[in-house]
Amino acid sequence: MEYVGELIILAFDSVFFGICLKQYLFCKDAIAAVKKADFYEIGPALEEAVSNTPDNKIGYVAIRGTVKSLGKPLRSINRKDITGVLQKLSIKEHVVARTTAGFWSNQEHTMQKVCNSVPFVLQNGRYKVEVLDALSADILDMDVISDYFEPTVPSFSDHLWGFFTGVRQRGLQSTEEMLREGVVITGIGEISCSINKQNSLTLQPPSTGGPFYLTTMSITSLLRKLDERKKTYKWLCLIFGTIAVVITGVVVRRFWKSRRERRTAEVLRENLAASRRQRRQFVRDSDLRDDQLCVGKDFSKSCGVHNLILLLM
Repeated sequence: MEYVGELIILAFDSVFFGICLKQYLFCKDAIAAVKKADFYEIGPALEEAVSNTPDNKIGYVAIRGTVKSLGKPLRSINRKDITGVLQKLSIKEHVVARTTAGFWSNQEHTMQKVCNSVPFVLQNGRYKVEVLDALSADILDMDVISDYFEPTVPSFSDHLWGFFTGVRQRGLQSTEEMLREGVVITGIGEISCSINKQNSLTLQPPSTGGPFYLTTMSITSLLRKLDERKKTYKWLCLIFGTIAVVITGVVVRRFWKSRRERRTAEVLRENLAASRRQRRQFVRDSDLRDDQLCVGKDFSKSCGVHNLILLLM
């Protein structure tokens, strides 16, 4: 129980370090994968490259095309003139909450989140590639159609209730995002040829677990963004790693210091006990009378007689 505080801090620091290290390695692997990915224009060259593979599949490739729905597109709730293929609706509650330290801070909670999607393709002329499982993309660039914040006007009773509960509502934020039709995006993932449909290509998340991107950025901009993320997580890893090393060093130093003090105290106790034994022995020897001492060769006989008399008595 002597190092409980340090061990708790070290445990939390290790968790944060592990999360940052995982993200750093993910960004590092993602950069390497994107750099190695071949870029194809959507067209006959892409179809030929897929058909020439043994399993009609390219594990990781980058393509670029225009978004177009295969059926009836989604229509924006707030702007009826905008259509798209992916739609995200979210409602967030903004509150001012009292922390355990007694300070008030702004916080937000997602109350509701809805995602709608329709089948769509990336098209280049008459050639197209269908995109599957787009919502699972690691980076999915969508346009913000509306972002409305409705503030709450609290009454006196709300202020009083918020003071006791530690939570005061500030308002609700409604956001709508869409992947619109006609937007040119870059898709990076696995491309395969559909068995059911002849010459039908599909873009999907890699089966090997690699990153899946649907972004309006170019490959160069995407690499720059990933590199910035990698640097951020690298610095966080260095910070949390340094904290872990410092805390570990402090704990080890205190442990060895405490152990050395215990050893020193134990040696002192042993020396003190030995000194007490010697002192008691010296006191017992000094309290004997002269006729009870058997010292030297000349007194051995008298001592023996004296001891015999004591035994007979």
